[in-house]
Amino acid sequence: MPTDTLFKRLIRHEAAGGVVLMLAAAFAMIIANSPLNDAYQALFSKKFSVLIDGVGISKPIILWVNDGLMAIFFFLIGLELKREVLEGKLRNPRDIILPGFAALGGMAVPAMIFAYLNWNSPTTLPGWAIPAATDIAFAVGVLALLGKRAPASLKVFLLTLAILDDLGAIIIIAVFYTAKLDITYLALALIPLAGLLLHNRLRAHRIAPVVLLGGMLWVLVLESGVHATLAGVITAFFVPMKDRFGKSPMHALEHGLEPYVKFLIVPLFAFGNAGVVLEGMTLGDLAAPLPSGIALGLLVGKLVGVFGFTWLLVKSGTARLPVGANWVHIFGVAALAGIGFTMSLFIGSLSFSDLAQMNAVRLGVLTGSILSACLGFAVLFSAGPERL
Repeated sequence: MPTDTLFKRLIRHEAAGGVVLMLAAAFAMIIANSPLNDAYQALFSKKFSVLIDGVGISKPIILWVNDGLMAIFFFLIGLELKREVLEGKLRNPRDIILPGFAALGGMAVPAMIFAYLNWNSPTTLPGWAIPAATDIAFAVGVLALLGKRAPASLKVFLLTLAILDDLGAIIIIAVFYTAKLDITYLALALIPLAGLLLHNRLRAHRIAPVVLLGGMLWVLVLESGVHATLAGVITAFFVPMKDRFGKSPMHALEHGLEPYVKFLIVPLFAFGNAGVVLEGMTLGDLAAPLPSGIALGLLVGKLVGVFGFTWLLVKSGTARLPVGANWVHIFGVAALAGIGFTMSLFIGSLSFSDLAQMNAVRLGVLTGSILSACLGFAVLFSAGPERL
């Protein structure tokens, strides 16, 4: 088989994004615990500025990654949400009852576990939403490694659950992680928003106006105090599903952006945010309220929330298990939902700016996510092949 064909098959594999993500995180940890750590920290701390006559945006590189590049990540999530609502897994309300209820449990229980362990620590309590997130690429990547040992319906269940989980995370960011509002900039943001609405109503086929108007919206939302990544989601909702020629700008953008987000933006985010410094750290540090709240929230909270809420809905007769799946499969998928990684690290970066706290966040996220991945894989592997 030609090398280029093999390479294309590898990067198109569902597990590819998760593997690259893991490698980026592992590389960050190696660098953070080597003599190169000072250079690593200095690189992401350097300021990059876009100024006109001294006025503009000046941020450390890590914030350009977290606020700028991650806006593109959220733009892709917005496109996926819109596609799923209009023609996919979220189109039929009956199909989202079970994963939707499971997603609700998978967000509520981890948050409660974190809040319980951090209730008497007002400095760490703001991180309650960190373990409520699920990393789609990572979780689906682990599931894909199982091949036919897991029913195909489980992938649909996990994808729908993770998509709804992302929607919940977007709402949480908008409501709870918005700084002091600047009404002037928020009002000015209505101008590019109106342009996006007009572009959508005209069913225009060109992508450039969406990029330009979305960029303007990002700057104004950033300056308004609302987290700038939400501009990506909002912009995505206004991309036309069909243009006047019958083609789909939305599909074209989604397919065009996906490899860059999967293999560049998200791994770069992981590389910049996953560098846990282990020097001087003991198991006792993991038992501290912040990292233990995150780790237990992901490992136990997600498992109890997703599995428990699914069990309640099925036993009440409101919904049925996915075709070919049994309770062991659901237990395994509930464990995989505890892989928070990208979204958990992102919410962590919104919750804390202190370096020591962020190191504890990374420790908790990595511990909870790795243990959840191992548990989910082991359970699903032992469950055996698909039953029809």
